[in-house]
Amino acid sequence: MNDRPGQARPPVDRGRVANNIRALRNQRGLTQKSLAMRAGAARQTIVALEAGKYAPSLELAFRIARVLEAPFESVFRFESARA
Repeated sequence: MNDRPGQARPPVDRGRVANNIRALRNQRGLTQKSLAMRAGAARQTIVALEAGKYAPSLELAFRIARVLEAPFESVFRFESARA
């Protein structure tokens, strides 16, 4: 990356964080409430995450992956806004 004045920077990809929480949670027989309690989050947070309406903090994302006993990359992914 070049930080010289007058140099154009490439645009930032404003994609979104997507997840597989619902599928992984169901495979493990967890309710939204039990996942929330074990990950230290509110049930409403899990609801919003599963609906794709909320991107978790990095700390919460790691806790959720740990509770689901799944690699981080199989729980969360970045979906590019670019075609």
